[in-house]
Amino acid sequence: MAIKCCCYSQDPLDKVESWGESVDILLECKSGQIAFREFLKTEYSEENILFWLACEEYKKIKSTDEMVATANKIYSEFVEVESPKQINIDCGTRENITKNISQPNLESFDKAQILIYRLMARDCYPRFLKSDIYQALLRRQTKR
Repeated sequence: MAIKCCCYSQDPLDKVESWGESVDILLECKSGQIAFREFLKTEYSEENILFWLACEEYKKIKSTDEMVATANKIYSEFVEVESPKQINIDCGTRENITKNISQPNLESFDKAQILIYRLMARDCYPRFLKSDIYQALLRRQTKR
């Protein structure tokens, strides 16, 4: 797996070791996101990071028209029952989003995003740190 881009100006793999400190450090770095996404694909849970990233972008939206369009896209892709990349959230959170999707705001997906973040942090992230993907990246960094 080739990881090319990063949020840092130096080599993208210079920060690999720091990803083991916290899920936040991992998610702050583009190459960390890519590595974590590759890992989640192996666990058939790639939708979690895709939803989380979509929510991060959604929060930056300034125009109402773009917010409505993006909210509907996120809803149909991740939240709606039987959607292609349906995330695993409780029915109350899903119902609340469904009820309010016609008038979205920047906080529309906050509760669901927190739930998915916690799932990734508690469940997926510890397995990622033990994964062949992360361990291989660590070895590559150490060999320099």
